[in-house]
Amino acid sequence: MVKVTFVMPKDEKVVAEAEPGASLLEVAQNAGMPLEGTCEGQMACSTCHVIVDPAWFERLPAAVDDEEDMLDLAAGVTRTSRLSCQIVLDQSLDGLEVRIPDEARDMQRG
Repeated sequence: MVKVTFVMPKDEKVVAEAEPGASLLEVAQNAGMPLEGTCEGQMACSTCHVIVDPAWFERLPAAVDDEEDMLDLAAGVTRTSRLSCQIVLDQSLDGLEVRIPDEARDMQRG
């Protein structure tokens, strides 16, 4: 199992576990995080934007140009922003910490 910590806008932490091979978006949604993922992981939106803890950011594979283009459309983007649909968990990411941006919205949840 791979453990992930989600940090909410008011610094509440939610810890979730997932099988290797799961996308961070899937794990976030299963843990009740307010990430919409409108395009269902097709990199056609930015509704699954997260901010990766700087200590973990360099461990991730680099974002491709299409992901960078989508991040340009996200609110509250930082240097360590990524689309959670593009992060596939493996054992090397056990302990990953990501912040849910203040601007996160999940229209499916109301």
